[in-house]
Amino acid sequence: MTHPALTSGRAAVVAGAASGIGLAAAKRFAALGMKVCLADQNAEALKVAVKAVAAVATAPDQVFGVPTDVSDAEAVNRLRDAAYERFGEVAVLMNNAGVGGGAGAWEHPDRWRRLLEINLWGVINGLQAFTQLMIDQQTPCAIVNTGSKQGITNPPGDVAYNTSKAAVKALTEGLAHQLRNVDGGQVTAHLLIPGFTFTGMTARATEKPPGAWSAEQVADFMIAAMGKGDFYILCPDNDVTREMDEKRIRWAADDLILNRPALSRWHPDYKAAFETFMASKRAAG
Repeated sequence: MTHPALTSGRAAVVAGAASGIGLAAAKRFAALGMKVCLADQNAEALKVAVKAVAAVATAPDQVFGVPTDVSDAEAVNRLRDAAYERFGEVAVLMNNAGVGGGAGAWEHPDRWRRLLEINLWGVINGLQAFTQLMIDQQTPCAIVNTGSKQGITNPPGDVAYNTSKAAVKALTEGLAHQLRNVDGGQVTAHLLIPGFTFTGMTARATEKPPGAWSAEQVADFMIAAMGKGDFYILCPDNDVTREMDEKRIRWAADDLILNRPALSRWHPDYKAAFETFMASKRAAG
């Protein structure tokens, strides 16, 4: 089964579409017969991406790009206007634009602002621009926001990035609740949670590491999960199984429930306990 919004002839808008997961998703939508509007801040990369998507589209003349800085609400409004002018409707909105390279809790305020403006405000701007119009269409629609496992288990190293993605999780959960309480509403929300994925943001080599999924695998997993009606689209990868993810998430939640130190998974006093827990046959649920 596929989500009813992913139907030939309908339209998708993908932000952060010039590379990685966004580009892979745009190609998959186009191959399903959808019209696709790609958005990205990198205008030159966007031109290349549009050609790549058109090459696999059943309607290549219905694929176009709009250079867009998602941190700029007016730019996102222009993206919305361009999509509706061209297509007359939007069935899928994918808020996927994101950056890394953040900072610690009390470091580099300029990096904090950049991350939050793109990773969080980019999603907010997308929702503000598109959601009500999609509701008013009274047709099956879907909004996908790209989160991260780092926004759930909060590993040390990049507090700013983790914070931005934790906020996207909370935002998307609230969005889903609001949408399902809209009288007659047909718009669903989904939180895409990729695993280790070989993309422009994560790539540190020219070849995909064995443990990583490709962006295309993530896009395929996302489409299948949307078809099942999943809200949390928790992707595995070649190193981390669903069971491992569930145990890590359960351990993180238990820090609060059991009053352990924050991020006890990385605390030396809990190292052995965490390893034992991960090796146990205990179900994560």
